[in-house]
Amino acid sequence: MKSNHTSAIYWSLLEHKNWRFYIAATSKGLVYVGSPNKPLEELSAWVEKHFPDSQLVEHEKNLAPYKMQIIEYLEGKRKEFTFPVDYKGTPFQLSVWNTLCEIPYGQTKTYSDIANYLNKPTAARAVGAAIGANPIMIAVPCHRIVGKNGALTGYRGGLAMKSKLLELENPNSPMNK
Repeated sequence: MKSNHTSAIYWSLLEHKNWRFYIAATSKGLVYVGSPNKPLEELSAWVEKHFPDSQLVEHEKNLAPYKMQIIEYLEGKRKEFTFPVDYKGTPFQLSVWNTLCEIPYGQTKTYSDIANYLNKPTAARAVGAAIGANPIMIAVPCHRIVGKNGALTGYRGGLAMKSKLLELENPNSPMNK
């Protein structure tokens, strides 16, 4: 039986230095971090697909704790997040996303590493698909996944964003001197 109750997805625009993207949360936790410089329609389309009975509500106060921690991360002052997340995905996606959260700050892994960790050594492509579906960039650190040869591979936020995030986490980067 379908409920007539619509829940709210709270959103806000995070703008900090050269960073500009939308973030969204339910009452349970962060659900979405958008691609840089994309319009609100990117978030709207995602919510329509994943939370069809929900309404988008702009709410600075509800998003303030998430913004604060993400900004601290972007400034190099935070290495892990303590806010709650509210994942929506298949059991396999959830296992991949939880595994991503175990990759330490400043380290990278390959798709095969994640597949092996999950005891599914032939599932590297499925791992890639699950990573590509990760709605919570930065906080669920899919930017820490690289190709077998160490090359940067696809990233919803774009390879420039992925490169900046990896540089930020590398203490030897000129950006951190």
